[in-house]
Amino acid sequence: MYYVEEMTQNAIAEALGVGRVTVVRLLSDARALHEVKISLRRDIAELTGLELALQQRFGLAEAVVAPLSSGDVDPTAAIGAATGQYISDFITSNMLVGVGWGRTLLKALGFIDEKPLSNVAVVSLLGGISSVRQYNPAEFGWQFSRAFGADCFQIAAPAIVDSEQTKNVLVDRCGVGAIFDLAQSLDVILVSVGGMNPDATSYLFGHFSAEERQTLISRGAVGDLLYNFFDKDGQIIDHPINSRIMSVPIDTLVKTPRRILTSGGAAKVDAILGAMTLIKPNIFITDEITAGLLLNENVANKK
Repeated sequence: MYYVEEMTQNAIAEALGVGRVTVVRLLSDARALHEVKISLRRDIAELTGLELALQQRFGLAEAVVAPLSSGDVDPTAAIGAATGQYISDFITSNMLVGVGWGRTLLKALGFIDEKPLSNVAVVSLLGGISSVRQYNPAEFGWQFSRAFGADCFQIAAPAIVDSEQTKNVLVDRCGVGAIFDLAQSLDVILVSVGGMNPDATSYLFGHFSAEERQTLISRGAVGDLLYNFFDKDGQIIDHPINSRIMSVPIDTLVKTPRRILTSGGAAKVDAILGAMTLIKPNIFITDEITAGLLLNENVANKK
């Protein structure tokens, strides 16, 4: 509750029905005894049932469902913790790893066990941002690579440019094409999806105006993957913005042998469902509330 969901000590005391002093003492004792190690138990029957149901429903090789203390908490931290733990065991030597960026992936950094590996390289799948606020989600690629002592290859361009012509020039003449070519050999990708809500990362950093957001929604957009906007059926929508995105092509990502999607939250349910068709992940990491919503929504769509 404190380390993963980032609840305050007062909120924890109220939830557990104990005094704040007790919470402070327990946290202090845990630190002193070196008992604080973030590890999410996945042997709980209800979580295992959700994981198996997700695997069967969406044809996944593996699903990881993170527990939440209540349905009211923001699941981003819990999903990030589960992602960091999973990636720590998953990444091995001799891998070429493609990564997206966003709040969920940034949260995962604090839960990755750093370990130097040999012959590992990381490719950032989306261009960057020039104006940051309290954090820079585009930094995820190089921070992720540092955890494994890996080389990092980044797209030296903004996430979105002013025209399709500019994009083509950057790809053909300015070195970006070399990153796209390298991505053809990826062993695994780690990505998340964004929703269409006003506080989504794509809008938070001012890449798209309110008017553009409305036109995207009017054309059926339910979310984005690396700023590529798609509809509920997982089809890239017909909108000029999609031709200006500096990301590794979706077709390249789908051909990657192992595709990890990590996302959650009620506002992203439609986006996640669309991404299941768009990117066809074989590994999916989410939280228990979102898992239930996805399973119920998928059933409703089939009726």
